[in-house]
Formats: sequence, C-alpha cells, structure tokens
Amino acid sequence: MIRESTLTSSQLPLILCDIGNTSLHFFDGKRAYKESVDSFNEVIPDANVYYINVNPTLEHKLQERSNWINLKPCVNTEKYYEGMGIDRVMACEAVDHGIVIDAGSAITVDMMDHGVYCGGFICPGIRAMQLSYANISSRLNDSFNFELDLDRMPKNTQDSMSYGFLRLLYGEVMRHRKPITITGGDAALLHRLFAGATVDELLIFKGMKQMISRIASC
Repeated sequence: MIRESTLTSSQLPLILCDIGNTSLHFFDGKRAYKESVDSFNEVIPDANVYYINVNPTLEHKLQERSNWINLKPCVNTEKYYEGMGIDRVMACEAVDHGIVIDAGSAITVDMMDHGVYCGGFICPGIRAMQLSYANISSRLNDSFNFELDLDRMPKNTQDSMSYGFLRLLYGEVMRHRKPITITGGDAALLHRLFAGATVDELLIFKGMKQMISRIASC
C-alpha cells in the first residue's frame, strides 16, 4: 500500500512512470518522455515517482529508491483477473465505459461497462502479424492495407492478408457497440481502422493519476 506520508507530501513534485522491458516512459504533468532502461541510474528524478513495471530485472533497483512508489499493490485484484498486465489495468482504470485498445507489440482489447471490467483478449501486434505472414511465404511479405473495404471480399494478395487480420479484429471490437479508445505505439494505424475512436497517448498515465487520487481521498 502507498504510504500516506508520501501521498500527502508537497515537498517533492509528482512524476508518473510506465516501465517496460526496454524503456521508462515518464509523464511530469506537462510532457511525456522516454529514457532507456539501461540508463536507469542516470535518470533518477528528484521527485516522488509513482510507477508501474513489467520489467522484473529492474524491480530490485526500484525497491531501493524510497521516492519510487509501486502502484501495483493498490490495484483491486477482485476487479480484474490474476496475471493481467499492470499496463492493461491502468488503461482500463482511465475508461469508465467503452472498449480500450492498446496497440503495441501485442494488441490488447478490454471492455469496461460503467466501471466494471468485462474481460478482454490479446492478439499479435501489427508488426508481429505481418512477420508471421512473411514467415509463411515470401509472397506474403507485405504491409497491411488499412484503407481496405471490410465489407467486400478481397481480390489481391495484400488485401487478402489484410482482411484476414483486420476484419476479425474489427468485427470483434465493433460488435459490442461501445465507445473505443486507442493507445500505444500503433494507435495512429489502428485509428485508420476504427475511424470513430479516440486516440489517447496518455491513457495509462490518466489511469495511474485516477488511482492515486482515489487512494489519497480514502
């Protein structure tokens, strides 16, 4: 649990940090920026850093820093499922009602219904799926066509492989008829598929801020 003295202290500024396998993604309230995991010892801010972390090799260093506060123990585990990625949890925390798509190395899709987590699924990310096609045949070594008409069966190879991936993803998301929010490195690409969706690059940080606010008010 987060220490009450840390939450109420105004002596240090507050910074949020989303830690992945290769980078630390910071948000200081005004701007977001990234640093390499390899440079961790050189990028320690003079601030209270509330973080989430999926990098187990870095955790012992984080525990040695009194001003780095892990948000994972504050998650309501009954709301989600055991083993759910902390980054997915924080994205869902930021959305009360709708579909949350995180388009990174993998694509995660989660559904929230007025604050209740309803489940989700994981599929390969765009680059991983393109590579899987290329591994089958060099004739399938092509990029996806995000301008594809998903209401018509394709008549060329690029559109055929695009349809095989994008139509299934599109159909599963759209059948729930809920607002869609997209985040992650490939959010702009998927926004071409889900034209009515909202793109929010800071979605995970917003979820972290909401969790901190709820804990502080208890």
